[in-house]
Amino acid sequence: MKRVIEPELMDDPEQAEAYVNADFEKPHGRVIEMFNIEFPGTEIKGEILDLGCGPGDITFRLAKRFPQSRITGIDGSAVMLKLANERKARETETGNRVTFIEGLIPEAAIPRGPYDLIVSNSLLHHLRNPKVHWGTILDYAFPGTKVFVVDLFRPESEEEAARVVNKYSGNEPEILKRDFYNSLLAAFKPAEVEQQLSDVGLTELSVKVVSDRHLVVYGEKG
Repeated sequence: MKRVIEPELMDDPEQAEAYVNADFEKPHGRVIEMFNIEFPGTEIKGEILDLGCGPGDITFRLAKRFPQSRITGIDGSAVMLKLANERKARETETGNRVTFIEGLIPEAAIPRGPYDLIVSNSLLHHLRNPKVHWGTILDYAFPGTKVFVVDLFRPESEEEAARVVNKYSGNEPEILKRDFYNSLLAAFKPAEVEQQLSDVGLTELSVKVVSDRHLVVYGEKG
């Protein structure tokens, strides 16, 4: 099945509200678990860059996981960042260590760092050109920066995509099921991601399939 590109931004208020109210406890909690598996015993005490942070759920989970870190979240959707900043105002434990910046990569006004960790969750499949994603990581990583990317991968058929949606989002609002389906069709296959990394020179990163719909890209910049 060929890739079907979807919109890069989630900027519909109804879409954003549905997303922020959805139950992502298990998959987003799994992101932190997978980091711990791929980087056992790692403690991040410096700067973290979260690309495509959306309403900030992963951002705040990282802040809680790494209590000595400071995190900058980048997203192009003003609607999503409005929700992220509203949550920041409520997060008395972690909010003072989190900053959100609106902007599209690669032009976004991202502080130079240096960053101990660069992460993204479900950003890659939104981008028309994947080199924008990996190029931004190259621009802001320095030797020793850890990279951890989680994303969907594209199923073999539309029927398989529909099966995955029904399996994991059967009780969610229709707008979320539609977005999930479109995201699966827009995602890259593991071999495609490996080629992307080779094309930009990030060969120190590894690609690993971790479920029937997710892959992770992880490693340390050389």
